[in-house]
Amino acid sequence: MSLLTHLLLTVFLVFIAASPPSTSAADSPTVYEALQSYGFPVGLLPAGVTKYKVDTATGKFSVYLNKTCSFTIHGYDLKYKTTITGTISANKIKNLSGIQVKVLLFWVNIIEVTKEGDQLELSVGIASADFPVDNFYESPQCGCGFDCRGKRSGELSFKRFVPLFQV
Repeated sequence: MSLLTHLLLTVFLVFIAASPPSTSAADSPTVYEALQSYGFPVGLLPAGVTKYKVDTATGKFSVYLNKTCSFTIHGYDLKYKTTITGTISANKIKNLSGIQVKVLLFWVNIIEVTKEGDQLELSVGIASADFPVDNFYESPQCGCGFDCRGKRSGELSFKRFVPLFQV
């Protein structure tokens, strides 16, 4: 083996050894695990998210669903668009876009979610509502919420929404 070949082989092996290991999608946390890493329960998002992106430096994120997603839970009609965006940090999601709740006759955007202790506050701007975190331990299903298997809503870990959005 010539000196040049030996030198090139050594440089190549050093380069390979110094390269960071590649990460596959299987190595990345799911969107639900990512939510939990910021202190939020998985039930803020419906089951079936196809992909997501989060910039860990800024907290800006995008979550993608194959189609719009709607369901009713305890009298609250919720609608998720195919793309949900916002900025996430520990216990706070702001500039939220893509999730709506029907209040009276109007669809309004949920623009902020804050977690304080065992309570989540969902804000639509001029109004907000507090809910126990344990209401969100499970992700609802598009189209049927928690009533997908003929069970009544609330028989699963999603207990109940009691407070109304208050001004």
